[in-house]
Amino acid sequence: MSELDLVVRSRRTVTPEGERAAAVAVRDGKIAGLYAYDVPLSAAEDIDLRDLALLPGLVDTHVHVNEPGRTHWEGFDSATRAAAAGGVTTIVDMPLNSLPPTVSVEALEVKLRAAEGQCHVDVGFWGGAVPGNVKELAPLHERGVYGFKCFMSPSGVEEFPPLETDELRSALEEIAGFGGLMVVHAEDPALLREPFGPTYPEFLDSRPGASERSAVQRVVELARETGARVHILHVSSAECLDVLAAAQADGVAVTAETCPHYLTLAAEQVPEGATAYKCCPPIRSEANRDLLWDGLARGVLSCVVSDHSPSTADLKVPDFAAAWGGIASLQLGLPAIWTEASRRGHGLGDVVRWMSANPAKLAEISGKGGIKQGNDADLVAFDPAADNPVDASLLHHKNPVTPYHGRVLKGAVLTTWLRGRPVDGAPHGRFLLGEQ
Repeated sequence: MSELDLVVRSRRTVTPEGERAAAVAVRDGKIAGLYAYDVPLSAAEDIDLRDLALLPGLVDTHVHVNEPGRTHWEGFDSATRAAAAGGVTTIVDMPLNSLPPTVSVEALEVKLRAAEGQCHVDVGFWGGAVPGNVKELAPLHERGVYGFKCFMSPSGVEEFPPLETDELRSALEEIAGFGGLMVVHAEDPALLREPFGPTYPEFLDSRPGASERSAVQRVVELARETGARVHILHVSSAECLDVLAAAQADGVAVTAETCPHYLTLAAEQVPEGATAYKCCPPIRSEANRDLLWDGLARGVLSCVVSDHSPSTADLKVPDFAAAWGGIASLQLGLPAIWTEASRRGHGLGDVVRWMSANPAKLAEISGKGGIKQGNDADLVAFDPAADNPVDASLLHHKNPVTPYHGRVLKGAVLTTWLRGRPVDGAPHGRFLLGEQ
């Protein structure tokens, strides 16, 4: 064997087969092989993490980068720095909140030009499905988006309107025709209303769990009717779980995700006026949170992704009725989930499955999601025992607004490697345009 570029050794290497002592060999940006922890190997660099954990880079398929157009909210440079600092080596950018939204090939090209040379991790893209753009979906698919995002209720930005039921059916029929994926913000607008007042309980009451359940039922029916593959985004209500489980058992091609804030925060803990906690759908009760963990453990929910949706601080005021709804957490997802998962008896292998392997599988991103031979050498040195106090002003997010500010999380990312190179200087991320 010719000399390797890098060897990373850990007694806690998390592989698809489980956690074990191993030496991970890297050549030309790929994992060349896994060997016994103490086997001699010739490499330009040999790093021994000892009892620190070695994880595959996380894959976050739900990130709002917002560039171009709202780059003062976030941008490719700041978002991908934050991702790397949080152990995320691949993100998939959502099509809205940027201007123009990614609802045509021309708009995707604008975004690619804006992102060029700024990405510290690898970046893929979702297209958007909005009223009137059905004919744009196949060209976007051919250009390499990983699927299509749609809303069933107002998105919060005028340039990305929701689909009515007939429009959603038409889009799903089109997407089914070329074997694509639709990812859905599922809230039934008929069951939503404006909050009656400025407090968190009043905001929570305005977006009941029944709205999510009703929308998920409609998506399941349309997926069954059209044969399209669908994925439910950011499930916050446990009322959806039985609908999803029944559909999955019946062979409907439906998967679902949830987010760190739904699994680690609870409505009872939201301080008065703390609008950093506002998101749509909302953070619900402690009892609901326990049921989401059960759905995750059973595999009804398969992915945990950030739904990183930042804004400037001025949009988070004055109260829960008026503030922008979005949680900024891209850099914090891994320690947030590890803090709660470890308390509930889950291991690092579970976290890797939810936050790396399954998101990569969902979007069909090749070469990502696991420490195995032939995959990209996307690796993360992680100290699972470290205390991790959160200071919003020290995060790489462009705006220092996060509900995790002041909390002490468990677990810290020490080094992130992208294709065998540490992410610590000039950006060397690539665009991931799917193999269509």
